[in-house]
Amino acid sequence: MISKVKQNIMCHVSNWPGWRTDRTIVVIESDDWGSIRMPSRETLNELILKGYPLEKCTYSSNDALETNKDLEYLLDILNSVRDAKGHPAIFTVNNIVANPDFKKIKEANFRKYFYEPFVASLERFPNRDKVMSLYRKGIDEKLLKPQFHGREHVHADHWINTLRNGSQKLLEIFDHDMFTYYKGENSSCKSEFLDALAAYDENQLTSLETKIKEGLDLFEEIWGYRSKTIIAPCYIWNRKTEEFFHRYGINLIQSGRVQKEPTGNEEKYNLIRRYTGQKNKYGQVYTIRNVIFEPTSDPSIDWVDKALHEISTAFLWKKPAIISAHRVNFSGSINPNNREKSLDCLYELLNKILKKWPEVEFMSSDQLAKLIMDN
Repeated sequence: MISKVKQNIMCHVSNWPGWRTDRTIVVIESDDWGSIRMPSRETLNELILKGYPLEKCTYSSNDALETNKDLEYLLDILNSVRDAKGHPAIFTVNNIVANPDFKKIKEANFRKYFYEPFVASLERFPNRDKVMSLYRKGIDEKLLKPQFHGREHVHADHWINTLRNGSQKLLEIFDHDMFTYYKGENSSCKSEFLDALAAYDENQLTSLETKIKEGLDLFEEIWGYRSKTIIAPCYIWNRKTEEFFHRYGINLIQSGRVQKEPTGNEEKYNLIRRYTGQKNKYGQVYTIRNVIFEPTSDPSIDWVDKALHEISTAFLWKKPAIISAHRVNFSGSINPNNREKSLDCLYELLNKILKKWPEVEFMSSDQLAKLIMDN
């Protein structure tokens, strides 16, 4: 009871400062599209038998590179509703544009990092031959709007160094074309090598400019336009990297309520409160996710009711409702029931939003960025 009261208070506090609008706006931001995770159900079962506690991790046991069915079913749900202006629901698909090139890395004896565009990764896995055409369909019908999540979702420097130093478990999962695994209760984004845009020293900070530039250039090559927004993996990034974001065309930084800024090699971070409409010295705007919709993370929670409550709070403070909904919720190649349950919840949520707020407008993150900056 006390924790619920505290959560409710924090929900109001985080919505209080910043940009306001009289419009009823819903943005859905979905991270991790394009990134590989668990290759197959068979690989998952094999590694569990070897003692990896992967069944205890939502991502390890459910998330995988998106399939034809993942996108087909999601597009059907988004296209089933219309807002006050006749627009369907739209997902901001935050895209990881590349994955490790495991073959080249191994051939180089782990001395150097190589990557492949995620479109090449799609070609290496079954049931993904229609993914790009489905993306194009979703974009054309204004159901999907890709934005930039990173060149890859792995901290390449830490990962390659650990492989080179002979980490037995990391080398074992490497042979399954995996770069990360859940290590147990003390696992973290850093220990799982997921904090791709974190810089823990000056050398890493310098190399980040190349990763950001190459990633944004590859994004444009794949999608035909520059991404105007970015979301850092794990909400971990250095304020100094915002100069690189600005230099290569980013004008809005998607964020959670708190930015985690590395302070050094230890797992200690500066915690920086962010709010929607806040600006940095480069004129970039931050937005925060003020609604959490992650059904896969805890089946005991009524995610539709929780999200509706958080949306109500956002609208009370005249804020856009910015919903966090990671790809893992809609991933079904490992566990089809996971996808089915989450899509059912999404369908229910969208219809209840329309019923409660018939004046609602669905927007992508870059559309919201333009609205905020124009005002």
